[in-house]
Amino acid sequence: MKMLFFGTPEFSKDVLDTLEASGITPSLIITAEDKPTGRKMIITPPPVKVWAEQRNIPVLQPRNLRTEDVEKDILTYGQFDIGLVASYGKIIPKHILNIPTKGMLNIHPSLLPLHRGASPIHSTILAGDPFGVSIIFLDEEMDHGPIVTQKEIPEHILPRDSYRDVAEKILAQEGALLVHNVLPEILTGENKGIPQDHTQATYCKKITKADGEVHLDRDTPETITRKVRAFTLWPTTFFFSTQHGAPLRIQITKAHQENDVLVITHVKPEGKKEMSYSDFLRGSQTHL
Repeated sequence: MKMLFFGTPEFSKDVLDTLEASGITPSLIITAEDKPTGRKMIITPPPVKVWAEQRNIPVLQPRNLRTEDVEKDILTYGQFDIGLVASYGKIIPKHILNIPTKGMLNIHPSLLPLHRGASPIHSTILAGDPFGVSIIFLDEEMDHGPIVTQKEIPEHILPRDSYRDVAEKILAQEGALLVHNVLPEILTGENKGIPQDHTQATYCKKITKADGEVHLDRDTPETITRKVRAFTLWPTTFFFSTQHGAPLRIQITKAHQENDVLVITHVKPEGKKEMSYSDFLRGSQTHL
């Protein structure tokens, strides 16, 4: 079996690690371009590229998949039996989707048709929905294709602090295992997927920095604690107060609910280290 893989961030690398452990290695990997990162804006390859180079797997990094040259470049590596997409980050046009003879699969970390779009893990946490992962055949519409298989992930195996990064890793691993288990049915043509119930579809937007802001005086404890869990990596959860007449950004790093009451335990004021919320209140002149 020859697999064509599309992916870019840590989620994709976790998928590849799990596939490799189960005996599956892609023959060609398509990933995003190297980009400047960090304060010094150092040009850095995506995690998937590093993973591939360590294993001498060829990598392509096209800027635009809609050009004919990309299809030709892929086909220079021969015919592919199956394609797999895991958090690639770009729209894949139909002529690329049609390259693998048995279709292009996608690992999507939600229970489709819920939370189609760019931020399914964030949106699952914010909505309080069950965690899960779906394997679908990709078509030209976003997260729209037939469901090959899916699995709900019990919430008790996902810790409540550092939540999204842990959830992301577990969902990547579970998605890769589902792919491994269902591949024989795909390759024989036994499993062609089941159409989604599009009337039940929900959509999630791309998360922005502003989404992390909360208002302690009017947001519910549930809303705030869900944001803390969802936004651990980025954009974080924060509120603004005033100090010496100027706005001060306070990041909430740990919080939970007790009897429907919000309990903030740790914060990180702008420009300072993380501290207990009680120490912050005692030591600051901030008016909350």
